[in-house]
Amino acid sequence: MLSHVHMIIGTSDKDMQNILRDLKSYTSRKLKEEIKNHPQESRKEWLVWMFERAGKKNGNNTNWQLWQQDNQPDELWDNYMLDNKLNYIHQNPVQAGIVYRAEDYVFSSAIDYSGEKGLIDVELLC
Repeated sequence: MLSHVHMIIGTSDKDMQNILRDLKSYTSRKLKEEIKNHPQESRKEWLVWMFERAGKKNGNNTNWQLWQQDNQPDELWDNYMLDNKLNYIHQNPVQAGIVYRAEDYVFSSAIDYSGEKGLIDVELLC
């Protein structure tokens, strides 16, 4: 999706909030680096301006904000809920009109669940 990310993550020995904090921090730094260093990014100035503006509006940041401060985690405590969320995630680009079939969205694990290998490494849940 262009404006947000859905993911199912788990942990057995780390606090989920620390994992999300580190994920957001790492990806924000890397994206900032990539935007600023990419010579052909036509929206470079606009993107940097938007993220810097967002950072200045937030007291937790001083110069850059990519991710929203909050997230909306759901604990997946049974297989029904897990299947429901996985289906929602896979159908999201279909509902948005980006693709006709979930497995056609290249940034999704749906292709892995269809029996083929996608772009990202996926640990199948069911």
